[in-house]
Amino acid sequence: MSLTACGEQRGTDVAASSSATSPSSSSSSPDASPYVEPGIVDGAPHQGDNNAYRRSGEMSAAGAKDAQKEADRIEPVLKRLWGQKKWDPKSVRGALLELGYEEERTGPKGERLGGTLTVRKMYPRYEIDHNVTPEGALIGLRVHDDACVTAFVQKTNFEVKTNGPFMESGCFEPPYGH
Repeated sequence: MSLTACGEQRGTDVAASSSATSPSSSSSSPDASPYVEPGIVDGAPHQGDNNAYRRSGEMSAAGAKDAQKEADRIEPVLKRLWGQKKWDPKSVRGALLELGYEEERTGPKGERLGGTLTVRKMYPRYEIDHNVTPEGALIGLRVHDDACVTAFVQKTNFEVKTNGPFMESGCFEPPYGH
Protein backbone atom coordinates (compact mmCIF):
# COMPACT_ATOMS: atom_id res chain seq x y z
CA MET A 1 0.00 0.00 0.00
CA SER A 2 1.07 3.60 -0.59
CA LEU A 3 -0.31 6.96 0.46
CA THR A 4 -1.44 9.61 -2.01
CA ALA A 5 -0.83 13.31 -1.42
CA CYS A 6 -4.27 13.51 0.24
CA GLY A 7 -3.45 10.67 2.63
CA GLU A 8 -5.67 8.14 0.84
CA GLN A 9 -4.32 4.59 0.83
CA ARG A 10 -3.89 2.96 -2.55
CA GLY A 11 -2.98 -0.64 -3.30
CA THR A 12 0.27 -1.24 -5.11
CA ASP A 13 -0.80 -4.39 -6.96
CA VAL A 14 -3.94 -5.73 -8.60
CA ALA A 15 -4.67 -8.26 -5.85
CA ALA A 16 -4.58 -5.64 -3.10
CA SER A 17 -6.66 -3.25 -5.18
CA SER A 18 -9.31 -5.82 -6.15
CA SER A 19 -9.70 -7.20 -2.61
CA ALA A 20 -10.29 -3.69 -1.28
CA THR A 21 -13.33 -3.31 -3.52
CA SER A 22 -14.84 -6.78 -3.05
CA PRO A 23 -18.37 -6.97 -1.60
CA SER A 24 -17.13 -9.04 1.35
CA SER A 25 -14.92 -6.18 2.57
CA SER A 26 -17.47 -3.37 2.23
CA SER A 27 -19.17 -1.98 5.31
CA SER A 28 -22.57 -0.43 5.81
CA SER A 29 -21.07 3.05 6.34
CA PRO A 30 -19.14 4.89 3.65
CA ASP A 31 -15.45 5.69 4.11
CA ALA A 32 -14.54 9.13 5.41
CA SER A 33 -13.98 11.71 2.72
CA PRO A 34 -10.30 11.96 1.79
CA TYR A 35 -10.73 15.75 1.74
CA VAL A 36 -11.63 16.21 5.41
CA GLU A 37 -8.71 17.59 7.37
CA PRO A 38 -7.19 15.63 10.26
CA GLY A 39 -8.82 16.56 13.54
CA ILE A 40 -12.01 17.84 11.87
CA VAL A 41 -14.74 15.36 12.82
CA ASP A 42 -17.79 16.28 10.78
CA GLY A 43 -16.61 19.37 8.96
CA ALA A 44 -16.65 20.55 5.42
CA PRO A 45 -13.57 20.09 3.29
CA HIS A 46 -10.86 22.58 4.29
CA GLN A 47 -12.87 23.85 7.28
CA GLY A 48 -9.66 24.46 9.21
CA ASP A 49 -8.21 26.57 6.40
CA ASN A 50 -11.48 28.45 5.97
CA ASN A 51 -11.53 29.32 9.68
CA ALA A 52 -7.81 30.09 10.11
CA TYR A 53 -8.67 33.75 10.63
CA ARG A 54 -10.46 32.70 13.85
CA ARG A 55 -7.37 31.04 15.38
CA SER A 56 -5.25 33.14 17.69
CA GLY A 57 -1.49 33.29 17.37
CA GLU A 58 0.94 31.51 19.66
CA MET A 59 2.02 33.17 22.90
CA SER A 60 5.49 32.89 24.35
CA ALA A 61 5.75 31.58 27.92
CA ALA A 62 6.57 35.08 29.17
CA GLY A 63 3.69 36.56 27.16
CA ALA A 64 1.25 33.98 28.55
CA LYS A 65 2.39 34.68 32.12
CA ASP A 66 2.06 38.45 31.72
CA ALA A 67 -1.33 38.12 29.99
CA GLN A 68 -2.64 35.96 32.85
CA LYS A 69 -1.44 38.56 35.35
CA GLU A 70 -3.47 41.25 33.52
CA ALA A 71 -6.50 38.95 33.17
CA ASP A 72 -6.42 38.46 36.94
CA ARG A 73 -6.57 42.27 37.37
CA ILE A 74 -9.44 42.70 34.89
CA GLU A 75 -11.70 39.84 36.01
CA PRO A 76 -12.78 41.30 39.39
CA VAL A 77 -13.58 44.64 37.71
CA LEU A 78 -15.83 42.96 35.15
CA LYS A 79 -17.44 40.84 37.87
CA ARG A 80 -18.22 44.00 39.85
CA LEU A 81 -19.59 45.81 36.78
CA TRP A 82 -21.71 42.79 35.86
CA GLY A 83 -23.13 42.68 39.37
CA GLN A 84 -23.95 46.38 39.09
CA LYS A 85 -25.60 45.77 35.68
CA LYS A 86 -23.11 48.09 33.99
CA TRP A 87 -21.97 46.48 30.79
CA ASP A 88 -22.09 49.39 28.35
CA PRO A 89 -18.74 50.18 26.67
CA LYS A 90 -18.44 53.65 28.27
CA SER A 91 -18.77 52.29 31.84
CA VAL A 92 -16.45 49.35 31.14
CA ARG A 93 -13.83 51.57 29.48
CA GLY A 94 -13.90 54.01 32.41
CA ALA A 95 -13.47 51.26 34.99
CA LEU A 96 -10.55 49.69 33.11
CA LEU A 97 -8.83 53.03 32.52
CA GLU A 98 -8.86 53.44 36.32
CA LEU A 99 -6.53 50.39 36.45
CA GLY A 100 -3.95 52.49 34.59
CA TYR A 101 -4.43 51.16 31.06
CA GLU A 102 -4.28 53.59 28.15
CA GLU A 103 -6.65 53.44 25.19
CA GLU A 104 -5.07 52.00 22.05
CA ARG A 105 -4.60 54.51 19.24
CA THR A 106 -4.09 53.75 15.57
CA GLY A 107 -3.00 55.82 12.61
CA PRO A 108 -4.76 56.28 9.26
CA LYS A 109 -3.23 53.08 7.86
CA GLY A 110 -4.06 51.00 10.94
CA GLU A 111 -0.61 51.28 12.48
CA ARG A 112 -0.49 51.23 16.26
CA LEU A 113 0.47 54.57 17.80
CA GLY A 114 0.30 53.66 21.48
CA GLY A 115 -1.95 52.45 24.25
CA THR A 116 -3.04 48.87 24.82
CA LEU A 117 -6.77 48.86 25.69
CA THR A 118 -9.74 48.76 23.32
CA VAL A 119 -13.34 48.57 24.53
CA ARG A 120 -16.15 48.44 21.99
CA LYS A 121 -19.75 47.38 21.60
CA MET A 122 -20.65 43.76 20.96
CA TYR A 123 -20.69 42.38 17.42
CA PRO A 124 -24.12 42.47 15.80
CA ARG A 125 -25.85 39.18 15.08
CA TYR A 126 -28.66 38.31 12.72
CA GLU A 127 -32.01 37.52 14.32
CA ILE A 128 -35.07 36.54 12.27
CA ASP A 129 -34.93 39.28 9.62
CA HIS A 130 -32.46 41.92 10.82
CA ASN A 131 -29.21 42.50 12.73
CA VAL A 132 -29.33 43.06 16.48
CA THR A 133 -26.42 44.39 18.53
CA PRO A 134 -26.67 42.94 22.05
CA GLU A 135 -26.00 45.11 25.09
CA GLY A 136 -22.50 44.67 26.38
CA ALA A 137 -18.85 45.40 25.78
CA LEU A 138 -15.94 43.59 24.14
CA ILE A 139 -12.52 44.17 25.67
CA GLY A 140 -9.13 43.68 24.06
CA LEU A 141 -5.90 44.36 25.93
CA ARG A 142 -2.60 43.99 24.10
CA VAL A 143 -0.11 42.86 26.73
CA HIS A 144 2.76 42.14 24.29
CA ASP A 145 2.96 41.76 20.52
CA ASP A 146 2.22 38.05 21.05
CA ALA A 147 -0.13 38.20 24.06
CA CYS A 148 -3.62 39.56 24.68
CA VAL A 149 -6.41 39.55 27.21
CA THR A 150 -9.77 39.19 25.53
CA ALA A 151 -12.94 39.69 27.51
CA PHE A 152 -16.61 40.59 27.36
CA VAL A 153 -19.33 41.59 29.76
CA GLN A 154 -23.02 41.44 28.91
CA LYS A 155 -26.40 41.02 30.56
CA THR A 156 -26.17 37.22 30.86
CA ASN A 157 -22.50 36.74 31.77
CA PHE A 158 -18.89 37.86 31.46
CA GLU A 159 -15.64 36.14 30.52
CA VAL A 160 -11.93 36.92 30.63
CA LYS A 161 -9.33 34.83 28.79
CA THR A 162 -5.81 35.09 27.43
CA ASN A 163 -4.75 34.40 23.88
CA GLY A 164 -2.35 35.39 21.16
CA PRO A 165 -3.48 38.03 18.67
CA PHE A 166 -5.74 37.14 15.77
CA MET A 167 -4.33 37.47 12.28
CA GLU A 168 -6.76 40.14 11.05
CA SER A 169 -8.34 41.60 14.17
CA GLY A 170 -5.64 41.94 16.83
CA CYS A 171 -6.82 40.98 20.30
CA PHE A 172 -10.47 40.57 19.26
CA GLU A 173 -11.72 37.20 18.07
CA PRO A 174 -13.35 37.97 14.74
CA PRO A 175 -17.02 37.17 14.22
CA TYR A 176 -17.91 34.35 11.86
CA GLY A 177 -17.56 35.36 8.23
CA HIS A 178 -20.07 32.92 6.78
